[in-house]
Amino acid sequence: MKITVAKSAGLCFGVNRAINIVEELLDEGKSVFTLGPIIHNPQKVREFEERGVKIAETLQDVDENSVLVIRAHGIPESTENEIKSMNLDYRDATCPFVKKIHNIVLQHSKLCDIILIAGNQNHPEVQGIIGYCHSEYHTFPNSNDLERILKENPHLREKSVCVVAQTTFDVAEWKKSLEILKKLCTNLKIYGTICNATSVRQSEAEVLASQSDLMLVIGGKHSSNTNKLFDICKSKCEETYLIETAGELPKSALKKACRAGVTAGASTPASIIKEVLQTMTEEIKEEMKKVEEGEENFKELLEESLKTYNTDGRVKGVVVEITPTEVRVDVGRKQTGIVPLDELSSDPNAKTEDLVKIGDVLDLKIMKTNDQEGTILLSKRIIDSQKGWDEIVKACEDKAVVTGVVTDVVKGGVIAVSNGVRVFIPKSLATARKDDDINELLKKSRSSSERECKDTPFFLTSKTFFKNFQRFFAYPDFKTIQPPTSSYPRFVLPSYRA
Repeated sequence: MKITVAKSAGLCFGVNRAINIVEELLDEGKSVFTLGPIIHNPQKVREFEERGVKIAETLQDVDENSVLVIRAHGIPESTENEIKSMNLDYRDATCPFVKKIHNIVLQHSKLCDIILIAGNQNHPEVQGIIGYCHSEYHTFPNSNDLERILKENPHLREKSVCVVAQTTFDVAEWKKSLEILKKLCTNLKIYGTICNATSVRQSEAEVLASQSDLMLVIGGKHSSNTNKLFDICKSKCEETYLIETAGELPKSALKKACRAGVTAGASTPASIIKEVLQTMTEEIKEEMKKVEEGEENFKELLEESLKTYNTDGRVKGVVVEITPTEVRVDVGRKQTGIVPLDELSSDPNAKTEDLVKIGDVLDLKIMKTNDQEGTILLSKRIIDSQKGWDEIVKACEDKAVVTGVVTDVVKGGVIAVSNGVRVFIPKSLATARKDDDINELLKKSRSSSERECKDTPFFLTSKTFFKNFQRFFAYPDFKTIQPPTSSYPRFVLPSYRA
């Protein structure tokens, strides 16, 4: 499997700056509080907590002699003023790009411009931006919601409007929104405040996802930019997964993938990305090892399988179920063995219940394996015919008598089953007198002697008879029956007239 990692994956400038501020304070031995989680990455937040960092929900939670760190997402202006009024020792870790948006909306608010903010109004960054708006403002998460706002507030078309975007807003949605605004608003001031790193990350992820059959997005499940990356990748690659750590890797999907793409949100530390990649590499190596071990042990596995499925396709099966049309057997494998009635006996009039009983052990030949349905088609008739053939040949050599039951009347003679072998007997050799009705032979047992082929000129000289002989003797595994030759002077020819 080929793994491609997006060049832009991982921490952005603003998040990295916030992390460094906290780490420097910890290294100095300071007691540190953050106003809310410093970033949207639970693993990094947990790591800081283990080092003594406390999360304050309100300013009143901050202890004296501690340093308060303002999160990368920023805070409302009123909250910052309160921090100053309380004389708290603090460090502002607000992303500089977010701080820029604060200044923009603050300036236009003083001009009484209407502020439009593209973003999720419940996100901490957007709440911080709203906190700097001192005039009318509206937020919209997508272009559809923007159209609704413009329809409900027709005065926006004539007023001076300032539009900004959350730094991690979807680039495609931003472009759609601007097209709408440019058509409807006559006094519009546009500020492209989407972080450049976000634009690059989203664009790169979209291309990578379209080239991959598996896409991994690493980051916090509550991270806005990570979720946007997931949505973008999912639209291009159905097998897209959002994971926070290596422990959430979809191992079954990894085994099927040929090209895997990896990207990460702006709050995802390099250490987590590295851990995911190492785990993926180990999984691939483990699969390769299994393949190599499989190749090395192929001979052993083959020999094991041949204990049941030997080289001539034979298997032993125990009868477990009997129906009017088939017999089911246990062959010691996961597949269910099935012996159809016509493969149970050469006698077309036989009944399954008369031929076998539950618990019987049968010698069978594998006809077909269906792995999807989990079944094996088996034949007892073929095995019986093979055994019967050997017995008939021996009887021929010993000039012995064999018996058989006539099962069919055909043109020119009858078909009898002897030792599981279907035998054609010409009419001239089937009855005692020429005018006897051969239909009377049906289901009757007949004794036959095995003559030397040289004593039967008809068998030796008649091509028509040999064709019939082939037709009625043919069965799987004995597809070609050679004519009698000097090297094989004796052949099967059951005859009523011994």
